[in-house]
Amino acid sequence: MSITLRQIRYFVAAAEQGTVSGAAHTLSISQSAVTESIKDLEAILGVSLFQRHARGLNITPEGQQFLRHAQSILAEVSTATRLMSVGDKQVSGSLNLGVTSLTAGYVLSDILSRYRRLNPEVEVEAIEDTGEYLEHLLIGGELDVAVMVTSNLRNTLALQAEIFEVSPFRLWLPIDHPLGRQQSITLADVAQEKLIVLDVDEMENEAVRLLSAFGKRPRIAFRTRSVEAVRSLVATGAGVALLPDLVYRPWSLEGDRINSRDVSGKLPVVQVGLVWRRGSQISEATREFIALTQARQAARDR
Repeated sequence: MSITLRQIRYFVAAAEQGTVSGAAHTLSISQSAVTESIKDLEAILGVSLFQRHARGLNITPEGQQFLRHAQSILAEVSTATRLMSVGDKQVSGSLNLGVTSLTAGYVLSDILSRYRRLNPEVEVEAIEDTGEYLEHLLIGGELDVAVMVTSNLRNTLALQAEIFEVSPFRLWLPIDHPLGRQQSITLADVAQEKLIVLDVDEMENEAVRLLSAFGKRPRIAFRTRSVEAVRSLVATGAGVALLPDLVYRPWSLEGDRINSRDVSGKLPVVQVGLVWRRGSQISEATREFIALTQARQAARDR
């Protein structure tokens, strides 16, 4: 029995919405259609993609692994469709692209590889820096567009942003942590734990808002600028972490497993998007990059 593109779309929608009802609403289909499709997909793969609970769905490590492939498949279909619609038209010129450290590792590579395949005649130059400095370069006309966290965009009058990813914060735990066995987890529960904090420039405002949600001084065990270090520290029991789902992976570099759980309470979200100078003359190469990113998101939303 073969996996269908429809099953992949339904699975991705369920994973991104976190509930069958949310996926059904996004896809404009019945909840039973989503449920049956996921069950058939799990039967074909021979693994459980989700853990079902009263509040919705928790994706399993196997589901998380399959999700990256599924999202890539949908994006490839979108790229192929767009390539056929473009036909023999070839865009040339240059694209000066900015990216922050968080988006460079978890968002840019997929978009950029597709862009290069579609537009081999475009010369792409990319720079990685802090969000604040990228805003300076965009306003000064030294960058055409940037892929960055837009949650804390400073120059909103001078810059235009289009969000294509909204990532909620979730709790990272060692696989055998007692909180992982609770049906629900609150901020009060997390406040009792030692916290591993990711201390990178674009996460600073989110971290401040997050820590203020505790209502008291959090027990910070370690600050690091490395997501991989956070994974290793969490996996080995040095503490727990609250990070956007965008950077979650179910294992550390050493191969230790990490669990991810929702936390009840108001937590910030990280918004990732494209940013360019408001009112500027957009080149054809830049327009193609924006359109490709929009098509990628549209494919994931279907």
